[in-house]
Amino acid sequence: MSKHRVAVLKVVTHQSSVTAAAVEFGLSRGHLHRLLRRYREGGLEAVEPRSRRPHTNPGRTPEAVRERIVALRSGLTAQGLDAGPLTIAWHLEREGLRAPSSSTIRRVLHAAGLVVPEPHKRPRTSWRRFEAAMPNEVWQSDMTHWRLADGSEVEICSWLDDHSRYLLGCTAFRRVDGHDVVATFCAAAEAHGYPAATLTDNGAIYTARLTGGHNAFEHLLVFLGIQQRTAVRTIPRRRARSSASTGP
Repeated sequence: MSKHRVAVLKVVTHQSSVTAAAVEFGLSRGHLHRLLRRYREGGLEAVEPRSRRPHTNPGRTPEAVRERIVALRSGLTAQGLDAGPLTIAWHLEREGLRAPSSSTIRRVLHAAGLVVPEPHKRPRTSWRRFEAAMPNEVWQSDMTHWRLADGSEVEICSWLDDHSRYLLGCTAFRRVDGHDVVATFCAAAEAHGYPAATLTDNGAIYTARLTGGHNAFEHLLVFLGIQQRTAVRTIPRRRARSSASTGP
């Protein structure tokens, strides 16, 4: 039995005065009088300590906004559009709704079961980070896919200086081929000079060594005396600093 119940029972059964019970159980007289009022109104159960948690949370995201977040996620995903927290917040603001923070939107999506857990990633201890010591020591290149608003897809070929992380070139194509790699490389070199080495993945647009041959880009590097390095995957140290050009 809690000390609040014992103190109240001692007072109501005339075994102790309010002052004596308050001293004995380490309570103030005012608090003990409040406990006695609770006892008279609700019995011993009402004497137990009450939670100080507020009955309402003024900072809670309104239900209408939560429902709209879920609806936007489903609708944007169905259209093949980006449906991340920042995009959803933009749509909410455009509709005249007060958008919560991106972390709150993410929690709403998690609660609705609309976020697919990512597979286990490689441990950070297995990452091998690197950084060229000088500009134009190593250029990195990669090709990425992107879906446009009309549903069509493009492929983007980019060139990045490994030391400065300066984006030397970023060009979009309907489909990147080996000649596009050569063209974008030469355009970046004309503006910034040639690198001592390049680093790419083993994609066919960069190397044909996996098929036992050489492509146009490889022949160009040999002619220019530029070392070619390939890797399965590269991990940038930080984002590119500024963009160069965007093609058709």
